[in-house]
Amino acid sequence: MSKTTPTKRLLSLDALRGFDMFWIIGGGAFFMALADATHWGWLESMSEQLKHVRWEGFRAWDLIFPLFMFISGVAIPFAILSKLKKGHSKASLVKKIVKRAVILVILGCVYNGIFRLHFAEPGFRFASVLAQIGLGYFFAGLIVIYTRNFKFRLIWVGGMLLGYAIIQNFIPVPGFGAGDLTPEGSINSYIDQILLPGRLYGKVYDPEGLLCIISAAGITLMGALAGEVLRNKTWTDYKKVMILSGAGAVGIIIALIIQPFYPVIKAVWTTTFNLLAGGISFLLLALFYLVIDVWGFRKWAFFFQIIGLNSITIYLGTQVINFGHTSKFFLGGLSEISGDYGQAIYMGGVIVAEWLFLYFLYRKKIFIRV
Repeated sequence: MSKTTPTKRLLSLDALRGFDMFWIIGGGAFFMALADATHWGWLESMSEQLKHVRWEGFRAWDLIFPLFMFISGVAIPFAILSKLKKGHSKASLVKKIVKRAVILVILGCVYNGIFRLHFAEPGFRFASVLAQIGLGYFFAGLIVIYTRNFKFRLIWVGGMLLGYAIIQNFIPVPGFGAGDLTPEGSINSYIDQILLPGRLYGKVYDPEGLLCIISAAGITLMGALAGEVLRNKTWTDYKKVMILSGAGAVGIIIALIIQPFYPVIKAVWTTTFNLLAGGISFLLLALFYLVIDVWGFRKWAFFFQIIGLNSITIYLGTQVINFGHTSKFFLGGLSEISGDYGQAIYMGGVIVAEWLFLYFLYRKKIFIRV
């Protein structure tokens, strides 16, 4: 990790990253508490979207993680291709992405509580969100480094998505056969139970399991393609928006056409899930880029940019720093006398405490990145 001052960058990318992280660090819990207090129909509908589906299907909350991976991929052309043009060796860049992957795997273990030393049954969970981000970035980065151009990287994305679909649908699992996409019978579950040490998040499978790394790399590489579109200096801003929007629409349409035969399942990252989540991610990036970087409406996005500039820091920080205690110290009394609104007030205080912490880092020009 390094402490640096950021160079000029796409404000829309920071804002979108911060918007995504906002829901993880308390935004989702805040709006769910508000829905419980008000019972307003639109808030209750929104609250339902802030929960994962049990298995098959898709809600907004299922987009949070793949969107973050997509965004990490958008940065790859700016971080890697620009250095290749400046004469950096491929070996030196590979060394950097290996280091990044290792650090994120370690930080994932820290996030999962490795220092608690709970290794007895049911065991420690080694798979993690951060590890999947790191490994997805690593493989996507390798492809970007060692492929000649955009066309070949696009072929890689298609090949990974198709190959993953073939693995899930045509490789038989002992006792279940091929194409069984239940928690117990999927090829993901079979591989995780045999090869992934420690506790599995879903008992018989892990949504950040070994086979899911292929999907993780796939959606990260989608982001890298989007980053190449944004980095292109020969296209107008509006052409970039149109290309990103078109790619998003195509991904969503293909997913919806295929999903009756090959369902959308986040827990095992089916190809249909990747296409749907990737398609929505393309559309969100196009929207944020258009509004913030093209039209120049930036003031509203400052709140999210502060979060996005130190996204990994606050993700880990919520595990290490007791922002809830800060909220209770200042708002505990108000929360207690506010009846049904008490939880919403408490969560609002948590978000404010987190944001002020990040704003302090921003003012001190401290940006901790991996």
